Amino acid sequence: MKLSEIIRNLDILRMEGKADVEINSICSDSRKVQPGSLFIAVKGYASDGHAYIPQAIEKGAVAIIVEEGAYALPSANNKADAPGRAYAPSFVQVANSRKAVALAADAFYGHPSGKLTLVGITGTNGKTTTVTLLYNLFRELGYSCGLLSTIANYVGEERLETENTTVDPITLNSLLARMVGKGCEYCFMEVSSIGVEQERVTGLEFAMGIFSNLTHDHLDYHKTFAEYLRCKKLFFDNLPKKAIALINADDKNGPVMVQNTRAKVVTYSVTGLADHTARMMEQNFDGMLLKIDGVDTWCRLIGRHNAYNLLTIYSTAVCLGADPTEVLVALSKLESAPGRLENLHGPKGLSVIVDYAHTPDALENVLVTLRDIAPERMLICLFGCGGDRDKTKRPEMAQVAQKLADRLVITSDNPRTEVPEAIIEDIKAGLDSKGLAKSLIITDRREAIRTAILTAPENATILLAGKGHETYQVIGHEKTHFDEKEIVTQTFKLIS
Repeated sequence: MKLSEIIRNLDILRMEGKADVEINSICSDSRKVQPGSLFIAVKGYASDGHAYIPQAIEKGAVAIIVEEGAYALPSANNKADAPGRAYAPSFVQVANSRKAVALAADAFYGHPSGKLTLVGITGTNGKTTTVTLLYNLFRELGYSCGLLSTIANYVGEERLETENTTVDPITLNSLLARMVGKGCEYCFMEVSSIGVEQERVTGLEFAMGIFSNLTHDHLDYHKTFAEYLRCKKLFFDNLPKKAIALINADDKNGPVMVQNTRAKVVTYSVTGLADHTARMMEQNFDGMLLKIDGVDTWCRLIGRHNAYNLLTIYSTAVCLGADPTEVLVALSKLESAPGRLENLHGPKGLSVIVDYAHTPDALENVLVTLRDIAPERMLICLFGCGGDRDKTKRPEMAQVAQKLADRLVITSDNPRTEVPEAIIEDIKAGLDSKGLAKSLIITDRREAIRTAILTAPENATILLAGKGHETYQVIGHEKTHFDEKEIVTQTFKLIS
């Protein structure tokens, strides 16, 4: 593809060199540059891509996009800027190279989002469960689909591992292009506030945007709740007029999200009036009975938060033209995403629940659900807080656990470069004397899980909160294997 085609929609401030040069790959990581690449220099948070322009040229980049004020463009065809090369690369200067990456990737891969029905969901909690359920629901309805989520990415049936909630724009557009090539009709993706702020979804053509809820999270990055909200809202501000904006009417921030959207607004509610409604009639550990738009439907998921998730995917499917009755039938067959309220039945009548809850609101949702289902059982809550992340939620997590659980086991959870004991001290700051009296402090998470199970009375419910689907532990900069379900199974054998 010619450089001129890739940069057609960019806000170009200045250009040096040829516009008709042939581009065979694009990248923003100089280590991935190959002969014929377009290298886009981005000012990152840990390093500045402009510092790696010489390496990119040396490795064969034939065009470079730079940001205004970060790099002085060479004079036209100055071969001194490409030592040892038989050519001088073309330079394109833009105001915002992050935005340029997204728009260039969209063009290079042939605007793949416009060839799919792309649905994005943003919010604090429920994103992963919702997109996973949507992916499974639409496959149940007979469609070929793609999925972009925190747990994994799917191109049709093919599973691809992922590390970020919203991947970088080049990877994102390449995955969407692969979905188009595989004949996918729909793609369901999580859209994080950080992904919006960093322009990762810029240029994508969303058919639908969904808002789940907004609670305390990511303030280590956004610094203030107002900024966190602004980034979420920006996703809806940018939806096209022909798109649909589906919002949770029960969250006070729902109406805020769509104040400036051009999209058609549709609402859903579990407590009040809305375009689509659900009411929880009964539940147990095996599932719950919901009345969705007036129709009784038994679902295999549990919890009030899952009532919202299920109503969200029902509303999404109906908005996209699916038959409501067919959707409800398919809905009744769905199971939760991995690591979301997974129930491991053990000896002595124990139930160990593995869940990804890592915010105060998510932890409260899960604990309330477990308390409602089995109020007579002892409820033990094991949790920690991730290192190098929002510190302000640590005491709040403790307050939630203290209020709703009978026993607390406070431990480590991906401490990263922080000292685990220091994180635990931040958590303990949220406990009063009664909370401290019913707490065990065990820094080693493996030992904490074993202790929680081995010391639990018969018929207790034990919640392992925070890691969910993760099968690793991050200590320092090292990621090692750590699968809570394996540890639980091994511990069950000791008491069976």
